Amino acid sequence: MKITQNPDKEYANDIKKRLKANNGYCPCQLIKDANTKCPCKMFREQIDRGEPGACHCGLWVASEE
Repeated sequence: MKITQNPDKEYANDIKKRLKANNGYCPCQLIKDANTKCPCKMFREQIDRGEPGACHCGLWVASEE
């Protein structure tokens, strides 16, 4: 799997600002723990399964190489 940042720079910058303000935790999640630290557990598991697509907040995108 190839992991890239969302190509929409304005959107990606907004999410990165929200991540920074949230101490690195996904701004789309209410719980702050190891599972929601960016990149979140859901996205890491998605990658492990070899499934392409974006993470929950849309900052990272996994694609087949």
